[in-house]
Amino acid sequence: MWARAAVEGGAAGVVGGMVMTLGEKLEQRATGRPSSSVPARTLERLLGLPERPGRQPVALNLAMHMGQAALLGALRGVMATAGLRGPWASAMFMGVRLTNDQTLENATGVGAPPWTWPRRELVVDLAHKAVYAFATGVVADALAARRGPGPGRVHAELVPGRHPDIGPPPRRRRRRAR
Repeated sequence: MWARAAVEGGAAGVVGGMVMTLGEKLEQRATGRPSSSVPARTLERLLGLPERPGRQPVALNLAMHMGQAALLGALRGVMATAGLRGPWASAMFMGVRLTNDQTLENATGVGAPPWTWPRRELVVDLAHKAVYAFATGVVADALAARRGPGPGRVHAELVPGRHPDIGPPPRRRRRRAR
């Protein structure tokens, strides 16, 4: 069940990555903001590839965008299968995407902490990451919903809220195919 959730989440992440990239291109066309080479430069550093300042490595940018989208989407698929769905879950997932980007960019020396960025640049980045997180969430949630509410939702339906005296629902026994 969990491997399937991760695979479906990866697919949802790719969809979210495509929606985010489309949104970025539309925003860049409207604002005149150039494409960022930060994702490509980060990937170059992570893989130990030679760096070539002055060129726009479009293929590496796309590889980094879609690779992160798929890998992180796997987590969103697991979240949805566990019962963490909807806008709250997507907002939590947005933090995961931001944390991942910033950790990799800062660890490689390619990026700087977001609180040091110009405000407009920060708002644009947050908006694009929100588009990714919520688009990925819509797809992951729809795929997970085909298998039912998920263990977390089943628990929540017993008694709403958090209660230390309420244990998890009993495990369902699956019939094995002979």
